[in-house]
Amino acid sequence: MIVAGIMSGTSADGIDIAVVRITGHAKLPRLHLMVHEHFSYPAAMRHGVLNAMDASNISVSDLARLNVRLGQLYADVIQSTLHRHHKIKLDLIGCHGQTLYHQDQPKRFLGANIRCTWQTGEAAVIAARTGVPVVSDFRPADMAANGRGAPLVPMFDYAALRHRKRGRILLNLGGIANITAIPAAAGLQAVIAFDTGPANVLIDACMQHLYGRRSDIGGRVAASGKILEKQLHKALLHPYFKQKPPKSTGREQFGRKFAIAFLKDCSHAHKKDIIATATALTVFSIADQITRFILKNNSDNFHDLIAAGGGTANPTLMHMLRERVKELRLKLTTTDDFGIPTQAKEAMAFALLAYQTWHRLPGNVPSATGAQRAVVLGKVTYI
Repeated sequence: MIVAGIMSGTSADGIDIAVVRITGHAKLPRLHLMVHEHFSYPAAMRHGVLNAMDASNISVSDLARLNVRLGQLYADVIQSTLHRHHKIKLDLIGCHGQTLYHQDQPKRFLGANIRCTWQTGEAAVIAARTGVPVVSDFRPADMAANGRGAPLVPMFDYAALRHRKRGRILLNLGGIANITAIPAAAGLQAVIAFDTGPANVLIDACMQHLYGRRSDIGGRVAASGKILEKQLHKALLHPYFKQKPPKSTGREQFGRKFAIAFLKDCSHAHKKDIIATATALTVFSIADQITRFILKNNSDNFHDLIAAGGGTANPTLMHMLRERVKELRLKLTTTDDFGIPTQAKEAMAFALLAYQTWHRLPGNVPSATGAQRAVVLGKVTYI
């Protein structure tokens, strides 16, 4: 099958589409990336998405309109990609959607404890406009099986990057950072995966507030600053970092409120030092989580830390991380070295998950999400 995976992450910087040819037995698929494209959100769309993500109060009508508008935009990027690569004919689309809310811990609501998640972007619009079936809404099935609905990329990590002789830790540097640890020659049930905390989300929020820019392009601001040790140490005391896996997080914990508190703690510092400290928080929290929950009892099993995601384009972040993980005896590389573009990985993952769903095969990894069992993920919208 030829499957398009669509991903728009926590950073809300835009949409990645990966067209993947998937061959072999359905239970052991082989993946070949045919096309990868990135489309930035128009400014008004990004503003609307970010407002919906962090909203304590938003109208139902605006949420309904955003759902349809995102569906239209997803369809547009698919059609644009197919126009550029006109020989490709899609069999299936896997669309993650834009996460607006993710609550992985039970909370009391209307007399019952619930976990919930919400990814928006209307699949019916995508299917109608493209003429291709769509698999969407991947996370709720895992949560219904008492999982946390995240992370879901470990299925792809295992399929594409496991190794018989080398233990590997796969790191995604999106808005939120997450890792997948695959011991050498491990079965799927031995995979450990979880979100480590903020990656780009705090850096971007501080850049927007202090400089009026979306991000620290090239890591230049962070490179010119120095780390505020006291503020970094305080931020690392956040209770999430002590929480044992399986676990996941998002803007609910490391979004606007966290950024405001962080900026307040750093209010008397130079702007460039604040950005350097936000960057260091990403690096130190990743290293801390790897040490606590992966290497503590398996330090000799892991050799590689393989990064992907938008954060790999930040040389300052990558330099800090490379120096930090040297102490852990890990070699830092990126998925580019393995034929997987760093920006394409998550979109490729949802192409694979859509393929799994189409064949009625599980897409979650219970050891990563905490689900009671492996389940088929997503909902299928036919044409």
